[in-house]
Amino acid sequence: MKKIAKFERVSLAQFLEGYSGADAQTVYNAIKLPRRATSGSAGYDFYAPFDIELGAGETAKIPTGIRVKIDEGWLLSLYPRSGLGFKFRLQLDNTVGIIDSDYYSSDNEGHIFVKITNDSKEGKTVIIPAGTGFIQGIFTEFGITEDDEADGVRNGGFGSTT
Repeated sequence: MKKIAKFERVSLAQFLEGYSGADAQTVYNAIKLPRRATSGSAGYDFYAPFDIELGAGETAKIPTGIRVKIDEGWLLSLYPRSGLGFKFRLQLDNTVGIIDSDYYSSDNEGHIFVKITNDSKEGKTVIIPAGTGFIQGIFTEFGITEDDEADGVRNGGFGSTT
């Protein structure tokens, strides 16, 4: 398999821009880099940086504290972990998160945020303890058209290129 990326933590200062909870230094120090669970896993589990509890219909924006340096021509797609989606209808609010290779160099250090919703129709509350996998990322190679002339420069996250 090709090795095309490397996960890192964002700086403490950048994490604090997205996290306003108590004991920020302890939360930051405990951030785990994404990992595959088995040698056959396609997805890298992202771990909750703090306890997350969402009642039915509730939404949360989670600063993961993670950034990823990706080779050009590759992207990282983010999905809910299948067990959480199956049991609680946990969903990413944009259905699939796309992390482009140039996001790494943005002003926000390429800090990956995830906005999730518990779309339970049975009134279930989802509880995700800190350090538990809650989303997964899969790397995918992509191509461009022969007449591609994209020359824009990214500087930010959601909606920053249009």
